[in-house]
This record gives sequence, structure tokens and C-alpha cells, in this order.
Amino acid sequence: MPSSPLVRHSLHESLVAPLREMILQGELRAGEKVPEEQLCERFGVSRTPIREALKVLAAEGVLQILPHRGAIVSRITEEQIDELFPIMASLERLAGLLACERASDADIARVRTLHERMMVHFQNGEEVEYLRHNRLVHEAHFEIAGNVTLSAFYQQILTRIHACRFVVRKSREHWAAAVAEHEKMMAALEARDGPRLAALLEGHVTGTTSGIARAFINRLNEQQPSPAPSDRMGARAGTRGRKTQSSLSV
Repeated sequence: MPSSPLVRHSLHESLVAPLREMILQGELRAGEKVPEEQLCERFGVSRTPIREALKVLAAEGVLQILPHRGAIVSRITEEQIDELFPIMASLERLAGLLACERASDADIARVRTLHERMMVHFQNGEEVEYLRHNRLVHEAHFEIAGNVTLSAFYQQILTRIHACRFVVRKSREHWAAAVAEHEKMMAALEARDGPRLAALLEGHVTGTTSGIARAFINRLNEQQPSPAPSDRMGARAGTRGRKTQSSLSV
């Protein structure tokens, strides 16, 4: 009998997924340096496969590798919100349409269970567990939709905006708004109302979720220390130098 070909994965390839998950769960946070030594101990490997895995994540835009400083988790920008959140919204819209078409009673019961657990965590002010169940609810739409390519695109975009989706702390106002929208989304799924669920998901991402992301960026900017006077002078001098160079090259 012909045997199936063996699929072999290199060590660094097997490390990419758990490292990506650490970022998605907020274990490695935006702007933080990746602790290579701790990761080596955690996974029982040398630095070489860790660094190769980090290069893969850097190519995805999740990390930045800085000369002589190692890797840091990328921070999302306003430009990335403008670019990526509409894509995310479109993917969620399609997932909602497909989920309503294909959901079994058991699928809907499973999402209802996740939703109720999420609501309990909201009522108890348990934000970490709330965010985890929030992510599970959204991912359930894609699982029920049953489109592997759609799910892969979703995970790719989700990884890019990790810091602003299911990790960042919300204001009480944003949190309450998100919960109210989830109640409506759950009702639409149970009614198998595809167009309504699609519209709610799209509005949720482009509205409330986008607002949370922008507020997160503003908080990060406020936390940035002001440059020392000498740094500001150096920055102005550098700007003047660049202007002079630009004018000479015209």
C-alpha cells in the first residue's frame, strides 16, 4: 500500500503558533521587549529556533526586530486602524451571514453558553476572562461558517491588531456599549437573521471596537515620557538637517 508522505515541521515553525497566541492573549504586550531567555526556558529550546520564530512574526508585522536590542511587540497605529479595521469588519460580516445559514441548534447553544459566561464576567468586572470569552464568541461565528480561508484571513488580521481587540482594557462606557451590542448579536444569531447579524458585526468593529482601539493608542501616547530638553534640541537639529538635505536634493 502506498504510504502517505510525512509532513515534517522545523522546530522554529512549531514555536510560531504558541508565540503568536501569547501575543493575542496579552501575555506579551505592545511595546514590550520579547524575553528570549525566558522563552527558551519555557519551551526548552535554544535561542536559535526562538529567534527564527520571531523573524516569522516580524514578517507578519506582529513584532519589530531592532538591531542590538532584540524583538519588541509592535504597537498599532492610527493608520493601521484605518487600514485594517474595515477589512476585519468585512470578514466578520461575511462570517455572520454564513453562520446564520449553516448553524445547527447545537452550534447556537454553544455560542449562547459562551455569551452567558462572558456576561457573568462582565457583571463581576472580570475583564481578562470577559475578553477571552469575547474572542471565543467572535471566533465561533467563523467556525460555524465553515470557511477555512475566511478563518485564516481573520486570524491574520487579528494578529496584526492584537493589542486593540481582545487584550486592551476598556473604559466602562466602551465596555457597556460592547456588551449591549453582543446582546443584539446573540439574538440575531438565534433568529438566524443573517443580514441583521452581519450588519451588527460590521458596525461593532467599525464603531465600538475601533473607538476602543483609538482610545488605547491615545493612552499609550499619553504614557510616553516627554523628551528631555537636550533631546528636543537634538530632534530639532535633526529636522533642520533633513530639511536642508531635502532642499539640496531637489
